[in-house]
Amino acid sequence: MTITIYRARRILTMNPARPEATHVAVRDGRILGAGTLAELQGWGAHRLDERFADRVLMPGFVEGHSHLLEGTQWRFVYVGYFDREDPDGRVWPGARSIDAVVARLAEAARALPAPDAPLVAWGFDPIYFGGRRCERGDLDRVSDTRPVAVLHASMHIINANSPALARAGLLRADIDHPGVPLGADGLPTGELKGPDAMGALAPKVGFDRSVLAGDAQGLRAFARLCVRKGVTTATDLASPLPENAVAMMLEVTGEPDFPTRIVPLLRLQSQPVPDAIARVVALKARSTDRLRLGRLKAVLDGSIQGFSARLRWPGYFNGAPNGLWYLAPEQLQAAYVEALAHGVQVHTHTNGDEATEAALDALQAALARHPARDHRFTLQHCQLADAAQFRRIRALGACVNLFANHHFYWGDQHYQSTVGPERAERMNACATALASGVPLAIHSDAPVTPLGPLFTAWCAIERRTASGRVLGHAERIDRAAALRAITLGAAYTLGLDGEIGSIEAGKQADFAILADDPLEIAADRIREVRVDGVVQGGRVFLAADL
Repeated sequence: MTITIYRARRILTMNPARPEATHVAVRDGRILGAGTLAELQGWGAHRLDERFADRVLMPGFVEGHSHLLEGTQWRFVYVGYFDREDPDGRVWPGARSIDAVVARLAEAARALPAPDAPLVAWGFDPIYFGGRRCERGDLDRVSDTRPVAVLHASMHIINANSPALARAGLLRADIDHPGVPLGADGLPTGELKGPDAMGALAPKVGFDRSVLAGDAQGLRAFARLCVRKGVTTATDLASPLPENAVAMMLEVTGEPDFPTRIVPLLRLQSQPVPDAIARVVALKARSTDRLRLGRLKAVLDGSIQGFSARLRWPGYFNGAPNGLWYLAPEQLQAAYVEALAHGVQVHTHTNGDEATEAALDALQAALARHPARDHRFTLQHCQLADAAQFRRIRALGACVNLFANHHFYWGDQHYQSTVGPERAERMNACATALASGVPLAIHSDAPVTPLGPLFTAWCAIERRTASGRVLGHAERIDRAAALRAITLGAAYTLGLDGEIGSIEAGKQADFAILADDPLEIAADRIREVRVDGVVQGGRVFLAADL
């Protein structure tokens, strides 16, 4: 039982009783204490490790809303608007027009060996192209024989060419479904919205359940990215979790050099609610330190920038029709009732405020049947919640994990076209959540936006859009609150705050290793803080060694 004492330039503990230290003692992957060397020497014989003497340590960052797709999707073609870093540190340039997307896809198609092999891309979002939507004919320019499918950045929409639609049986004129818009010729435009429409096509082009559940290669790639970004615990927040994927996760996370604690949530979709809850309960019993199973994810609506989120009156600023219910509110209420009865935590995706209201109605009704003092049901995204809804969230004992990155990536579009200036300025209302006493986390939803908790903290502090507009001065939060939201705040929403999220006695020895001090650098530059790697469970992983 060797004791290692690490010295650092500064240790930001997130422990209010002792917020800073110079040394931290670790034994068997857990923290004995944080303080001065003289204090920690009382634990007995030890080894002094000074490799972080000129570095700053923080609690390992907790990404409370991400997906293993951030690792697996790099097998496909990236066609997002912004430059993007892959798990190996390479930066891929953005494709800034539909013509640029088509050109990148055409280049990738030429490299495929089989003439009928599907071509899949990801990260696409036509909202940046002045309202110009991608149509079937655009992707037919890539190939009129090879299936081509392009997943939107939101992961709520897929665009497909004619061969892909034909392979899925969707290239016909008799379709009447809100997720399948039709063109002037009566045929689908190629844009498929929501799980029903997307699910009919995705398996036909190689974007099937195995991709959604992750694989060993993608899981390891995801973990490498976590090391680069200082993340020691990350969620896979909506997985089908088939048995083969669970076995794979148990094997890979059990490898001696696997650097990340993974928290996968079973997605409630078409299965009966009792079956889903029974599956979650059974999975929880199989948890390990590095694979925490036993939570449920419900997705109630779509995305705001994809115009598939459910909004209350007055609806979309540009007059677009209201979005889609991915789950019927009645089904959500049944899930909440069953989950509370079996002690299962539920995280619920609600982008629009109508979806948030429906979730709160469902939770209130479920709690009337099964009261629970510390259920920690969490609303994920919850982007358009207003002050009254936050007060209600607090009264119901729920948490929120707000999508702070949205300000940068889609803030200008929200201001101009999706919800208009007033509602755009209150989106992801971190300050109101805290003022209402609501437990708060913030997230990236990687791969929807890039994984990087310090960037997410910057987004919540500055609320700047890509054009530089400050989107809601009153909803900015200070540096301390933002750093707490990516550590203890996120840990709390997962029910893991007794184990991770701060550097204090008894907790896991999970640290982010920083080359810069996030308290000394200007708040508007906190996203520039350099990350050298992590200590996870007492094991050191450096980005330079990946």
